[in-house]
Amino acid sequence: MAMIYKTTMRPGKTELLTAWLPTRPWYAATGHAPELDRSGGFRLDDPEGEVGIEFMVLTDTSGGRQTSYLVPLTYRGAPLDGAEAALVGTSEHGVLGTRWIYDGAHDPVLVGQLLALVQGRAVAQDQCDSGVSDPSVTAWYEGPGLPAALPQGRPETTDTVRGTEVRVPGGPAIALTRVLRPGDDARTEPPEAAGRLTAGWTTPDGAAHRGLFAELRAHVTA
Repeated sequence: MAMIYKTTMRPGKTELLTAWLPTRPWYAATGHAPELDRSGGFRLDDPEGEVGIEFMVLTDTSGGRQTSYLVPLTYRGAPLDGAEAALVGTSEHGVLGTRWIYDGAHDPVLVGQLLALVQGRAVAQDQCDSGVSDPSVTAWYEGPGLPAALPQGRPETTDTVRGTEVRVPGGPAIALTRVLRPGDDARTEPPEAAGRLTAGWTTPDGAAHRGLFAELRAHVTA
């Protein structure tokens, strides 16, 4: 079980992401600096207890509109080899010291646990409290069985204006939704879909939404 510390991080995650988000091809620029609200999300446990895993929802209210983004993050006590381009930034944690914060789509630990979650082998955890599950996160999976241990090495990741495609050798392709669309959680999957992950978030105006966070494609990469 991951321990969530009630402490400070300097700079804070929102501060780091305010600078990082506009560098992403899927970010919808408003002509203003992002104004970010933490609108939801959940955590996953690393079986080895080394890497923090968080799926964060941030709503940008700049430019007079609300756009919600899914930002999966990992928190590490040392740099991840070969992942320099995926580094969001470093922060000083009040208990754990320096933390290297990565776009989790590039981190094999997060990708492995995301696959486990979709297949029912992992449980979504509350974003703020240790030892509390988040039953609002739901998943289904109808594809072939996947090994508990994925091949070593970083996943192959491609960002587009629509989202992020993640490919793992020996596993399915994962389509991560980046710009969340309320109501896009109905089970109307395309024929090649093997599974889906849906969850909710609440925008700054108090509206509760639910949508598609990730989709697994039946195609297995070599």
